[in-house]
Amino acid sequence: MAFRMVIESQPDLHVAGEAANGLEAVAQAQALRPDVALMDVRMPELDGVEATRRIVASGSDTRIIILTTFDLDEYVYSALRTGASGFLLKDAQPADLLSAIRAVASGDAVIAPSVTRRLLDAFAHRLRAPGNERGEDRLDPAQRERLEQLTAREREVLLLVARSLSNAEIAQRLVLSEATVKSHVGRVLSKLDLRDRVQIVVFAYESGLVTPAS
Repeated sequence: MAFRMVIESQPDLHVAGEAANGLEAVAQAQALRPDVALMDVRMPELDGVEATRRIVASGSDTRIIILTTFDLDEYVYSALRTGASGFLLKDAQPADLLSAIRAVASGDAVIAPSVTRRLLDAFAHRLRAPGNERGEDRLDPAQRERLEQLTAREREVLLLVARSLSNAEIAQRLVLSEATVKSHVGRVLSKLDLRDRVQIVVFAYESGLVTPAS
C-alpha cells in the first residue's frame, strides 16, 4: 500500500515526514512531533520496537501504530508493552488504515478485541516470570498501590476492558451509558498512568488480574 498517497488523499490528514530506518524514525518523531507515527517492526539500524520505546520514553505525545506482515508477529507484544497504541497489518485496506490513524489520534487504540486476546494468549508466557502465582494476591507493591486508587466500578471496567470487551459491550454488561463507560476508562488510564486501553490489557495480564484461561 502506498501509505503517503492514501493518507494525503484525506483533507484532514498530512504526512509530516518519512524515515528509512529506526534511528531516523526516532529523530523525525522528536523533530516533527507528529500526532501519529506508523512504525514498521523490522527496520535497519534500529528495529521498530526499540524505536517505539525511545519515542515513548522521551515523553513524546506521538502515538504509534505498529505495522507488521503477520497478525501475530513475534515482536508485536514487545512493541505494545513499550507503549505502542496498537498494530495494523501492512496489507490492511486503505479505509482501515485511515480509520486506525484517526482512532489513535483521538486517543483510542486500534487493536480489535479479538486480536488483542489472540495476541496476549500467544505471548502469555512472557507476561509472568516462571513460578509466579496468578491473581491479585501476587501483585507487586507498585501494581497494588496503583490498583488501590481505583473505585470498585473502575476496577470492574478495567477487568472487562482486559477481557477484550468494547465500550458498548461493557455498557450493556454494567447497564451504563457508553459515555459513562468511556469516562470510567479515562479515569482508569489516568490513575494507572497508562496510555490507552491496550495498555490496560497489558497491565491486567502482567499483574495476573486476568489470565489467558480466564
